[in-house]
Amino acid sequence: MNREESLYSREKYLSVLRPFYSDRELIKVVTGVRRCGKSSLLELVRKEIQSHGTAEANVLSINLDQRPYIGIKSPEALERVIDKGFEKAEGLKYLFIDEIQNVNGFEILINAYRESGEYSIFITGSNSYLLSGELVTKLTGRYLEVEMTTLTFDEYIGMKRFLNLHVDEDLSRELRSYIVEGGFPYALNFERIEEKRFYVHSVISEIFDKDVKSNPKIRKKHLFDLIMQFVINNFGCTISIDNIVNHLKDALHDNVRKETVYRYLEQLENLKIVSKCTRFDLKSKRSLRGGEKYYLSDLSFYFLRNTDNRISYGPVLENIVYQYAKSLGYKVSIGRIGNFEVDFILRNPSLSYSYVQVAMYIFTDSPQTEEREYRSLEKIRDNYPKYLLTLDALQQERGGIVHANLTEFIANGNRF
Repeated sequence: MNREESLYSREKYLSVLRPFYSDRELIKVVTGVRRCGKSSLLELVRKEIQSHGTAEANVLSINLDQRPYIGIKSPEALERVIDKGFEKAEGLKYLFIDEIQNVNGFEILINAYRESGEYSIFITGSNSYLLSGELVTKLTGRYLEVEMTTLTFDEYIGMKRFLNLHVDEDLSRELRSYIVEGGFPYALNFERIEEKRFYVHSVISEIFDKDVKSNPKIRKKHLFDLIMQFVINNFGCTISIDNIVNHLKDALHDNVRKETVYRYLEQLENLKIVSKCTRFDLKSKRSLRGGEKYYLSDLSFYFLRNTDNRISYGPVLENIVYQYAKSLGYKVSIGRIGNFEVDFILRNPSLSYSYVQVAMYIFTDSPQTEEREYRSLEKIRDNYPKYLLTLDALQQERGGIVHANLTEFIANGNRF
């Protein structure tokens, strides 16, 4: 990872971690799809800690995917490196470890350092093993997870400016570039779209080679790949287990058990390739099973895995808003009220709600378009904020619903 990228401030995540910089009780765990910027985030945290006067001897960074640490595979070997690295340290020690899942049985060792009360510990991981429930049980719940995304649209603009790259004054053109290029930070180092996609292809290959092939929970790699392709092709659409089973029956001319599909969907989520968005009934105030939607961790996955480059703006714009809301720390679900659906119900960390409807345009030749997009929001009778985000250049006021240009709303870093 180059120096420039590592210094670009991912403030959304830094603001979450700052209150816990010196916390000795909680292990700070940064998760996310490979190459989304986790290592860079740890570097930013380290620089901030040292800028506040922490001695260099009290800070140790270990990246288990890079030399000279790439050969460390056992807890005993990692323990020797940590103890040697802190030989001259006095007082609170700050320990940063990238790709911790490369060490088999790391949990017991890391928990032992936490229990000593002498360390503030930060770790990252991309492997499905780290991101599964086993982290919860083996680290006894004493951890804080910060889930990173690739660059959201506002960060994409911000990083281009940081790298002194040209940013079009017409942000709608930047949005189109973002859609086809994706948000992997390192891709901004390349000028041509072919080079960017070649890089993203290498990321996907890395995920499959390191996380899928070595995963004992994924025995049928070809079947997993078919399920992954189906979900990627249908991101932002309602997906059921039955949909996938029927698709596999046609593709393989064989029956696949629902339990297998469910298990592989779970692994697909653990790898952070997709994120499941569940439904919530606004009348009964309960979550609904079935009919979930899956959104991509990065839009480039879709364009790289398909020969058809035509853009279906409905799911694409939803994906952009979904990832942006997640990056702000919101819990996101799909809302249902009777026969109507609201694209997103957002719950922020202080447990307040907001509702968001996403559409390409409402000012069209058909007046039914405007009515359709407003109708679901108007059915909601509480006083929480309601937003309609579109690509329309002009906005209107109607019934207290905030109509905003999606591109400008996100580029300006607005909150819901």
